[in-house]
Amino acid sequence: MTNDVLHARDYRTLQPVAVKIAQGRICAIEGLDTDETLPIIAPGLVDLQVNGFQGIDFNHYPFSGEQVEEAVRLLWREGVTSWLPTVITTDAQTIGNAMCVLAQACEQRSVVEEAIAGIHLEGPFLSPQDGPRGAHPSGAICAPECSLFDEWQRRANGRIRLLTLSPEWPQAAAFIRNYQHSGVRFSIGHTAASPAQIDEAVEAGARLSTHLGNGAHLQLPRHPNYIWQQLADDRLACTVIADGEHLPVSVLKVFMRAKGEHIMLVSDVTHFAGLAPGEYQANIGGHVILHPHGRLAMRDNPQLLAGSARSLLEGVNFLLTSALTDLPTAIEMASVRPARQLGLPQQAGLSVGAPADLITLFRRSDGGVTLAGCWKKGQKVWGD
Repeated sequence: MTNDVLHARDYRTLQPVAVKIAQGRICAIEGLDTDETLPIIAPGLVDLQVNGFQGIDFNHYPFSGEQVEEAVRLLWREGVTSWLPTVITTDAQTIGNAMCVLAQACEQRSVVEEAIAGIHLEGPFLSPQDGPRGAHPSGAICAPECSLFDEWQRRANGRIRLLTLSPEWPQAAAFIRNYQHSGVRFSIGHTAASPAQIDEAVEAGARLSTHLGNGAHLQLPRHPNYIWQQLADDRLACTVIADGEHLPVSVLKVFMRAKGEHIMLVSDVTHFAGLAPGEYQANIGGHVILHPHGRLAMRDNPQLLAGSARSLLEGVNFLLTSALTDLPTAIEMASVRPARQLGLPQQAGLSVGAPADLITLFRRSDGGVTLAGCWKKGQKVWGD
């Protein structure tokens, strides 16, 4: 492999191809003779929900531009070439400060600018109820307020691209409508909303569900309930966390059948990913326990998860090793589909004219994949 021509097998067909790259884009894809020793080539992964990674926490202010750049480089090792740093519920000043650091990191560091496709604000306009609220601090939860959001967007220099909120607030639908032409994508999450409230939010412009099936009560009415309502609405795409902890295999299977091409993976990964198992004090959520097998839960309420400690590539592998889908679909659930949600050029995937954000993989004996290399804009950024 060279920097301008990659010989590998297309992830969709496993047929050998020569992928030619010029000026950071794929300029040609040509067939080659059969060679099963070649790695598999696929689009780089796109993660819409990254709270932090390997000790770097976007929800523990202050953090630095240097740390944001380090997170970019660490995520290359997981095959993630585009992503949204995710800031969750806390006091208004801290949210604004985080937005400012992230925006400045993009503006001052080209590596960061190329990797970060926007910012995901998850809260504070979420459900105040225990269960749907998850690990978000109750004291900072509040109703949607345009003046607050406008200030955070100003400090982010317009980089907030995704906002997760709960439609159970009476003003939620009007809030969504107010920004329908702003380029902000609205997602329903951490909600106890009624079916009517969810429908009203969708009518106003919400088009996504954040980690559907999580951020919910432990027990719900058989029907109706807010999970069924979101699952049934064809106008809503959804993200799911496939780490073996957030959703059982049976639930993932049903969600995938219901949403078809409109379901995608997120990691919801936190700064605990890559740390040693043990008990930690989280800046938001209090005491958490990172178990040896990767489960991250609240110490005082073990049934309540505190985000994820597994990367997006591990989510792809969970789908594969659980036989929930095939390789092309698993890859696209973590690359093309999330890119499509934000209208990113990476939604073109492995095709002529697309950005040369690419990964190479080898199959494992258990059906999963191992990352061999990662390219950003045609430059190899990780791998031998």
